[in-house]
Amino acid sequence: MESLTINWMAWLQSPRRWSSLVVAVAVLGAGWIASSAVPASATSGGRTPSPREGFLAPPFALSDRNGATVRLDDWRGQVVVVNFWASWCPPCKAEMPDLESAFQAHQAEGLVILGVNSTSQDSSDAALAFADAQGVTFPVLLDWTGEVDRLYLVRALPTTFFIDRQGTIRKVVVGGPMSQATLTSTVRDLLQDAP
Repeated sequence: MESLTINWMAWLQSPRRWSSLVVAVAVLGAGWIASSAVPASATSGGRTPSPREGFLAPPFALSDRNGATVRLDDWRGQVVVVNFWASWCPPCKAEMPDLESAFQAHQAEGLVILGVNSTSQDSSDAALAFADAQGVTFPVLLDWTGEVDRLYLVRALPTTFFIDRQGTIRKVVVGGPMSQATLTSTVRDLLQDAP
């Protein structure tokens, strides 16, 4: 048995063997990187979509209250605020009037607010009744399966994403209610940026 045992330290002391091992590991590593890389066509504009500041907002499509499909990409070129909410959420209720007020004040300047109801945790009847009672005029979208909640890694309600005209997330506010000052100043800054 002793004759079959290799003294690895002595074996690696040979410069030729050591170089061969380093080359083999480098080739295996390069092969792993090449085989596990995400193709550029799977990303948006060459940047990996991620629900974080500085990254492109992941695209989504949801139905509105009338059953029409609304796509985030349809609003490219405008400032978009995506607000995730539920009718049972007290902070969501508290900030909804400020969102509606901002929408009314800045819609003509290119502001879009998309209210994404976490319908997988709510009911569409309760969500729409709440939106009607609040006088919400911006699009209310229904996330029936929670797919968009998961795509945006929503962990708390409300969560609000501010997206610039190029589709990049510029600010994320988790929890709430969000202050009117934060909402107003962020919207104004994004609207003032050149398209």
